[in-house]
Amino acid sequence: MEDRCSVNSPRRILSFSKNREANVSFPDVDHRSPAELGVSGEHGPKLSEVYGFVGSITTVVFTAIFIIWAYVPDNWLHSVGIYYYPSRYWALAVPTYMMVTIILAITLYIGMNFMATPPPTSLNTMFDEFSREPLNGVASTDADDEQPIEPISDIGINKINEIMFNSLE
Repeated sequence: MEDRCSVNSPRRILSFSKNREANVSFPDVDHRSPAELGVSGEHGPKLSEVYGFVGSITTVVFTAIFIIWAYVPDNWLHSVGIYYYPSRYWALAVPTYMMVTIILAITLYIGMNFMATPPPTSLNTMFDEFSREPLNGVASTDADDEQPIEPISDIGINKINEIMFNSLE
């Protein structure tokens, strides 16, 4: 790690000249490690950017190949010299299978969530192991004193019903 008094910017130079405590040090370029020189570190592209770029180019290339394979007639492919390729059946079957798989996965996910949810009549919709009852033992003080913040607690269903439905009467 660099010395905290080393000069890195004009602002630091001015602040050090006021304090008269600055030690000016210039690091020797010949003694730097490859990470400090930026060979594979801060100046190069990030690995996720490279993977994203390669992935996007690969997606475009394979999409173009798929569209050419699916829509170009056989005699055109034979004239170019392409004789071995999958049946055209798979041009419709693979996207259809993928769409059905995605729709079934979403349906399964929603169904599993419905199965994991307790029924509306269950008390587990109001109380669980993390429920906290409000404390009633808070001492009241004079109106001039500041009131302490009450600890976190759940509002009971009777209090909610009172707030919501007493205004109707």
